[in-house]
Amino acid sequence: MKHGKFNPDELKKENPDSLSMIERREFLRIGLVITGVFAGGTILSAISKINSVFASTGEAAEKYPFKPHYSMVIRQNLCIDCERCLEACIITNDVPEYGYRTAILQRDVPDAIGQKREFIPVLCNQCNNPPCVRACPVKATYKDKQHGIVMMNYDKCIGCKVCVMACPYNARYFNEEKHSIDKCNFCYDTRISKGEKLTACAAACPTGARNFGDLSDPDSIVYRLVHQIEKPVWVLRPEVGAKPNVFYMKG
Repeated sequence: MKHGKFNPDELKKENPDSLSMIERREFLRIGLVITGVFAGGTILSAISKINSVFASTGEAAEKYPFKPHYSMVIRQNLCIDCERCLEACIITNDVPEYGYRTAILQRDVPDAIGQKREFIPVLCNQCNNPPCVRACPVKATYKDKQHGIVMMNYDKCIGCKVCVMACPYNARYFNEEKHSIDKCNFCYDTRISKGEKLTACAAACPTGARNFGDLSDPDSIVYRLVHQIEKPVWVLRPEVGAKPNVFYMKG
């Protein structure tokens, strides 16, 4: 999956809010938006799209309506494609060979100095404005009112695949055994609801690339990563207005 030669690591360390027009265009071209937040409330953003993503400024009660508000921050450059996350997901959630709840995309940059390949973990973004929920004709997919995870009611699903087409992140597949669409639900039924603190993929990751937690809790790692000021944080495909709860940054 080639996106060009731009490397977000080239952002100026001494002044992270200083971005050239070339850098701005490149972030737009590969579908990313910077949404890092300064402690004082000033937005570090190459483009002013802070209202189109969910990690915006404001009071916590307004900003994060779910309690807990589950989220994942992926420190992308820490991913080494060991696939332990994929294996853990398959075992934990009984994912069939043809299915997937998470994947790792590869980006080759042949002209880069040193490392010429990077890996991009992807999964359901548990959107705050999920197109899949709006598209489902029988309300088989829904956003849980307590914790905000986009869930599936397998008994209601008729397998029409409208939600698959509506998802901007290609995060859904048809499970033949369940006769239903299936997707990542942050291991809610298999781990989180049983008292586990991490999703299977986050628990299995040996490098800390996948970080899971409660975005409404200032003591949570995901809250700290999203609201730190040293490194930019972005979301995938912000232009669709889905307001994802999966964020990316360089470790």
